[in-house]
Amino acid sequence: MDNLPNEQITSEPLNPKNNVPNQLSELPEKGINPFVLMFIVIVIVTILTYILPAGQYERIEQDGRSVVDPTSFEFIDSTPVGLLQMFSSIHAGMIEGSSIILFVFLFGGALGIMQATGALDSFIKFVAVRFGTKEKLLIPLMVLIFASLGTLIGSAEDALVYIAIIVPMTIALGFDALTGFAIVILGTLATGFISGITNPFNVGVAQSIAELPMYSGMGLRIAILAVFYVITVLYIYFHAMKVKRNPELGEYGKFRREDHTMVDEDFKMSIRHSMALFVLLLNFILLIYGVIKLGWYISEIGGLFLLSAIIMGMIGGLSASKMANGFISGAGDMVSGALIIGVAQTILVIITSGGLLDTILYYAAGMVEHLPPAINALGMFIVQMFLNFIVPSGSGQAALTMPIMAPLADIMGVTRQTAVLAFQLGDGISNMIFPTSGVLLAGLAVAGISFTKWVKWVLPFLIIQIAVAIIFLIIAQSIQYGPF
Repeated sequence: MDNLPNEQITSEPLNPKNNVPNQLSELPEKGINPFVLMFIVIVIVTILTYILPAGQYERIEQDGRSVVDPTSFEFIDSTPVGLLQMFSSIHAGMIEGSSIILFVFLFGGALGIMQATGALDSFIKFVAVRFGTKEKLLIPLMVLIFASLGTLIGSAEDALVYIAIIVPMTIALGFDALTGFAIVILGTLATGFISGITNPFNVGVAQSIAELPMYSGMGLRIAILAVFYVITVLYIYFHAMKVKRNPELGEYGKFRREDHTMVDEDFKMSIRHSMALFVLLLNFILLIYGVIKLGWYISEIGGLFLLSAIIMGMIGGLSASKMANGFISGAGDMVSGALIIGVAQTILVIITSGGLLDTILYYAAGMVEHLPPAINALGMFIVQMFLNFIVPSGSGQAALTMPIMAPLADIMGVTRQTAVLAFQLGDGISNMIFPTSGVLLAGLAVAGISFTKWVKWVLPFLIIQIAVAIIFLIIAQSIQYGPF
């Protein structure tokens, strides 16, 4: 974010001359650096390839997806990962995560152009003036918007798009970076994605594998969305009000809390900035339409943002060279967040290379099978939550686990719809805390918030979510949540 205009209200231009750190140096010095944490996990799973037996399920093609044959597990010869292979797996992990990594860089570059126009800063000032005394409306409204994106179209990686816009806005309103980050991440993932009313990436894939009618059982998922929405709004609101009363208690990441006092109450946006923001609005409308109707994913989304940024730059009067500089600066700000995605993917690469992925799945299914009938669904929930550590992709986890969990549910007297519910709740909740979640770590890097500070702040929220999830699973099992 180097080329922001001088009237910027959220932070000074990020370059060494003013001693404000950029993304390359924003990773925290206190607590555990996420790259160090990832490397420790990489070493542990490498050692486990020498200890745990290797196993393998056969894969079969189903509706164009490769899924597990639940009756085909067998132990195979171990393939422990050597020292050199462990380090070379980092490169393989970068390749596995390359599509998301490049999307992050592309989005960062587009954002750099948008910021160079000054339009985003004008919008932040405008919102700060209009909503400066209406926090009770702003937080519920923003959470509702992001929850809707998550539950209807499965927004996840594209949530990164909004963090760099919402975080400065909340600081301008007298809150902190945690407030803005939580509005986006908890709204999109912990409220929307997890409830999955019509989420194609978790519920859609899981139900198709379980041979359930697509998006059936929607009533209970709507109830889950409503409950999680209220919990999320209240949790964020109480934190925001605490910071509002005492700004010293806030976490500001890479931004400066003093800057919100610079907002002029008579501020009005220029025509150029208004036109540029209208282009950004059209960008979001096209994004939603493209994801729902045209099946767009990160390549199309990244291209759309770059096109919108160039149009905004032209409206804002930027020369081609200034737009190019803005792109380079914005992409540079995303380096740490992009790289951590590839490092996190390395864990799955090593587990797969060592033949442990199917072994872990086999033993996890065995544990659930031997639980008392009354808590079988809870066992599935716990297993799915921890499996998300090694397979953080919602659709990937569904394709891996549901071919086993669906027939297992039949044997245990649990409906397949309940098994899907256990999957989506376990997957969604653990996304908020596991360091293998590339979206979470990339978002924290964008906001400049350390992983350890985030975990400390969000842990009580997760405990509440787990308790609520257990209640809903008990309800699902007691009413034989169906159709089957």
